[in-house]
Amino acid sequence: MRLLVLGTGGMANTHAQHFAAIDGVELVGAVDVDPSRAKAFADTHGIPHVFTSLEEAIAWGDFDAATNVTPDRAHHPTTLALLAAGKHVMCEKPLAENYAKADEMARAAEASSLVTMVNLTYRNVAPLQKAREMVLAGEIGRVRHVEASYLQSWLVSKAWGNWATESQWLWRLSTRHGSNGVLGDVGIHILDFASYGAGSEVEHVFARLKAFDKAPDNRIGEYDLDANDSFTMTVDFANGALGVIHSSRWATGHLNELRLRMHGDRGALEVIHSTEGSQLRGCLGEDVEKAIWRDIDAGTVPTNYQRFAAAVLAGQPVEPGFRHAADLQKILDLAIETEKERREMKV
Repeated sequence: MRLLVLGTGGMANTHAQHFAAIDGVELVGAVDVDPSRAKAFADTHGIPHVFTSLEEAIAWGDFDAATNVTPDRAHHPTTLALLAAGKHVMCEKPLAENYAKADEMARAAEASSLVTMVNLTYRNVAPLQKAREMVLAGEIGRVRHVEASYLQSWLVSKAWGNWATESQWLWRLSTRHGSNGVLGDVGIHILDFASYGAGSEVEHVFARLKAFDKAPDNRIGEYDLDANDSFTMTVDFANGALGVIHSSRWATGHLNELRLRMHGDRGALEVIHSTEGSQLRGCLGEDVEKAIWRDIDAGTVPTNYQRFAAAVLAGQPVEPGFRHAADLQKILDLAIETEKERREMKV
């Protein structure tokens, strides 16, 4: 598989490193509107061809697939152009800034015979995959209550850099620069983490969003700091469970942590994933009576990059696909509406 890397910012390095390590994958081109950044990226990863526009790369055409690591608002036009050119696409999350665009992308993917996938990173977490398997096998019985959180502290600490002076972070705090805040950035991750782990889709949602004061007049240079920093959400799952989902960039003490607790009428599971590693714990069988929790070995799973490459080479569909990501985006859009209207909405 000859792969084009579209967008050469920070996350693109992760894509390039993972894909370069896969047998049968060759990194052949890099695209970025910034020529110096594109060249530096290509030199770092040994990529022979550099382009400053997607149109130029498509005209060249000597690639089979592309990994789209552009900013959120560029996903829609660039992915549609790649599909129209007959190229397989892995797209970073979110698929688009809103459901209408995400749905258009999903429909374009469905009308093609191409392999399309969204990089919902935490599908790579083996404990999540094992937990889902156990839930679907009925090992915790009927799921009743789900708790999920995604906690980050980059507005508190400088572990990831100084957000107040670095544009790579500031745009994420400004709706005018295409950000839907923490809801749009990591909300899709924790929604997928919760619904995938619980083996059930979300049917109803109600959310509260909050943007905290961060600077005088909540503005730094050209950036209005109005995008939400924290959200809380209650959901009804199709399997009858009630869910509580929340996220914050003000979570002091948590660099980057996802946690999922699923309580059933026969047992419970907890998945924890952080910068320190991943863990799966269960309270099952006779341990339920005394609330004893034990670690569960989840083994290992292939990465999204490996699964995408294998799907392209085999000509087979792969999940999470564009339609799933569009459905998640619909929930995020409705969450914003519920905040405005202060009422629950049906998905």
